Amino acid sequence: MAFFDLKGLLSPITGLKQFGKKPHTIMFPDVAEHASDRYRGLHFNKLDDCIGCGNCSTICMNEAIDMIEIEGVEGKKGDSGLRPRVDNGRCCWCALCVEVCPTGSLSLTKDYIFVTPDADDFLWTPGVDNKENGEQIISFHSDKETSLSDYNRIPMRELDGSERIKSFAEAVLGYNEEEARKEAARCISCGLCTESCPDHMHIPEYINAIARGNDEDALRIIYDNNPLPEMCGKVCTRRCEDVCAMTHRGDAIAIRWLKRYATETAENAEITRQIVNPEIKEANGKKISIIGAGPSGLTAGYYLALRGFDVTIYEAKANAGGMTFYGIPKYRLPAESLEKQVSYMQSIGVKINFNTRVGKDIDFKELYNNSDAVFMGVGFEKPWTLGITGEDLEGSLQAVTYLDVINGGGEMEIGNKVVVIGGGNVAIDAARVARRKGADVTIVYRRRVEDMPADWEEIEGAEDEGVHIMPQGIPLEIIGDKNGKVIKLKFARSEMIPDPDGGRPRPKQIEGSEDIMEVTSVIGAIGQEGDYSFIPDDMKDQIKIERGRFVVNEDKQTTLPRLFAGGDSANRTADAISAIADGFRAVKAIEKMLIK
Repeated sequence: MAFFDLKGLLSPITGLKQFGKKPHTIMFPDVAEHASDRYRGLHFNKLDDCIGCGNCSTICMNEAIDMIEIEGVEGKKGDSGLRPRVDNGRCCWCALCVEVCPTGSLSLTKDYIFVTPDADDFLWTPGVDNKENGEQIISFHSDKETSLSDYNRIPMRELDGSERIKSFAEAVLGYNEEEARKEAARCISCGLCTESCPDHMHIPEYINAIARGNDEDALRIIYDNNPLPEMCGKVCTRRCEDVCAMTHRGDAIAIRWLKRYATETAENAEITRQIVNPEIKEANGKKISIIGAGPSGLTAGYYLALRGFDVTIYEAKANAGGMTFYGIPKYRLPAESLEKQVSYMQSIGVKINFNTRVGKDIDFKELYNNSDAVFMGVGFEKPWTLGITGEDLEGSLQAVTYLDVINGGGEMEIGNKVVVIGGGNVAIDAARVARRKGADVTIVYRRRVEDMPADWEEIEGAEDEGVHIMPQGIPLEIIGDKNGKVIKLKFARSEMIPDPDGGRPRPKQIEGSEDIMEVTSVIGAIGQEGDYSFIPDDMKDQIKIERGRFVVNEDKQTTLPRLFAGGDSANRTADAISAIADGFRAVKAIEKMLIK
C-alpha cells in the first residue's frame, strides 16, 4: 500500500519530463494541421456525376449511408434522384463506398476535423454540406482500374460473319452456365434498369437468382410480368442496358443475354409450365376477344387467362408472334423458340384462332358486341412507299413484304445485286437476309451511319457479314429495262444541315452529285403503318385516331369504353417490350373494369 501511495506522490513530478515536447493536440481552430495526401477523411460527392444507385449504401457494413432526396436534384432516366447521406458517427472511413461507386462521384477528403455539440450535425450530405471546399481537398478516389467492381462484360459467343451468311442458323450462341454466373455477379442491383424498362421487369431480382445458381427462381421471377421472355432475351431493344450504372466506367450488364440464358434452361413448354407453375384462377364468366397474336395480344391473352377470363385471340396468319415471327429473321429469333413460348400460353388456356382475319372471316362489330372487352394488338404491317419514279417495276419491293415471305417459308427472286433503302432494324434485317440468299447488298441511307435508328449491334453484324452501307445517299429514281424489270437506281449524295432545335441533322441533296448504280432489286424500308380497314366506318367514327395510331389513355383504353389497344397501333416506341408492357397494362385495366 505504501508503494502505491509513493507512486501517487511522485506522479506530478514525473510529468515534468513532458515539458519541451511537441503536444499531441492542437489549439483548434486557431492552429491548422495538414493531413497526408492520401488521408481518408470526410466524404465529398460530385452531385452532378452521381446517379443515386445506392451501391455505397449497400456495401457499407456500418449502415452509415442512407439514400435521400435533396433539393435541386430530380430523378430522371438513369438517375434515381437520390443522393447519399453519411452518418459520420458510424463511418469508419474504410472507403469501400468509394471503391464501388460506379460513376466515381464519391470520394474522401483530407478534411477530418468536425466539431459540434449537436449529434444530428454528424448526419450530412457530401457535396451539399461541404460544397464550398470539398472538391479542392479530395484525397482518396477510385478509378476503373482500382475499383472493386468488374466493369468488363463477359463476351458473347457468336458465329463468324463469313459462316453466318451460309445459313439461317442462330448467329448468337448464348451464355453457358459459367459465363452467365460470372456476368450476373457483376450486377449491383441498383434498379435503374427496372425504371427504364417499359414493362418494369424485376431485373435485379432475376439476375441475382442467376448469380446464386437458382435458374428456376430466375424463370419464375421473369414470368411474373413478361410471358415472352425468351423472345426478349434474343431481340429486345434493351433500353435497360442504356441506363445501367456500369456504363459510366465500362460495359452494361448483359441484361438481355442473361434473360435469354434463364429462359433457355427450360427446354420446352412442358418444362416451362412445370417450373413457373402459375396460379390459374377459377373462370369468372367474362369473355375477352383479342385481335392479333403479336407481343401485346399474346401478353394480354396470357395474363387474362391466368385471371380466369375466357380468352380467344384471332390471328390472321398461320403463326403467332406478329412481326416478331414474320418480320424478324430466324437467325435472330428461331421459329421453335417463339413456338415454345406460344405453346406454353396455350397450355394455360389461351385459345388462338389462326388464319382468321377480323373484318373478313369474322365481323368486328359482332366480335365487339359478343365480348365483355376487346383488345386490339394489330401491328404495323402496311409498308410506306418510297415515293419515287419506278416503284411499280418488277424487282421493286418492300422490306416487310420480303421478310414476311421468307420467314413464312417462301421465296422471292431478288437477283444478285440488291439495294436496301432505309436505316432502321427492318432495313438491316432485309439486307442480312438478302446476303444469306447470296446477293451483294448495299444499304442506302439519307443520313450518316451514326444517325441510323437501327440497333448498333445489328449494324455491326451487317457490316461483318459483308453488307455495304452507303450513308448520305438519297434515292431519286428506279430505272427499268424494256420489260419493266429493275436494272438501275439513280441516287444523289447529301450534306447534313444542323437542326437549330437540336434534333437530328437534316439531309440536303448536293447539286450535281447524281449517280447511277446497277441493281437487280430495290427493297424499300422506310417505315410502316397500321391497316384498320377491319373496323366498320360507323364504329371507326367513335374511335379517335391520330397520326395513324389509336388514341388511348394510360390504361390503353380507346374512346370506345370496352375497346383497348396496344403495340405499334397505340405506341410510338415500336418495339416488342413496349408492346408487352401495353398488353400487361391493359390486363389490369380490364380486370378492374369487369371484376367488381
